[in-house]
Amino acid sequence: MTMSASGSKNRSPLAGNLRGYWRQSRRPLASLAFVLPLLAVYEIGVLALGPSAVRNGADVWLRQLLDLIGLGSYFLLPVLTLAALLAWHHTTHDRWRLSAGVLYGMAVESALLGFVLLGMAHAQGSLLQLSGVTPPSLSIVYRFHVAQFLGTLVGFFGAGIYEEVMFRLLLVPPVGALIGMLGGSPKTRIVGAVVITSLAFSAAHYVGPYGDTFDAFSFVFRFLAGGFFALLFVYRGFGIATGAHALYDILVGMQL
Repeated sequence: MTMSASGSKNRSPLAGNLRGYWRQSRRPLASLAFVLPLLAVYEIGVLALGPSAVRNGADVWLRQLLDLIGLGSYFLLPVLTLAALLAWHHTTHDRWRLSAGVLYGMAVESALLGFVLLGMAHAQGSLLQLSGVTPPSLSIVYRFHVAQFLGTLVGFFGAGIYEEVMFRLLLVPPVGALIGMLGGSPKTRIVGAVVITSLAFSAAHYVGPYGDTFDAFSFVFRFLAGGFFALLFVYRGFGIATGAHALYDILVGMQL
């Protein structure tokens, strides 16, 4: 008993704090608080910049879907996004309290993960160069005036939010549930949902009049990026996935 008590007293406070942060940052309430400023920047930026703003494709598709069912109010999409996170948190029966330190930690973690994905992009490009293939650039070159630069920057926030809403928040859980209904094990549900939604995420970048020209390099990387974000969504929550996605897009836009 003495040894057990001593071991408990000697337990690292840092380890306890990290475990607490790991759990708290996955909560839907933390995701809502973390994403809210990004959502405000995007929605207000789009309205303020007008034609100079770059509206994200997933945003357009989600609004078109709402229009089809007669719910075309402009602010309904962001309201529904926040409402979904509130409802999700309510189903967890967890407390309605959140530490500011958790949000700061989520910002740091998202930044680090954004750099990790950027490193993956550079690594894939380096492998292609070693094989004698010149990979296309994923960067955006800013050769226009300030308003257009800000419009593109605002668009990066929209991509981080609404692509995560569409391909992770709205697709990963039902796809996983469907695989479970078909007899898939918990591991199979996760793997299947990650692969299927990542394929959809990558393919969506080549759809429509403003879609990119298909290229094997960018398709494979976007599939891997989709898997990266899907795993973050499953294991780290919607907020971390959104923050990492937005920051990665900004880093690519800055040609880092």
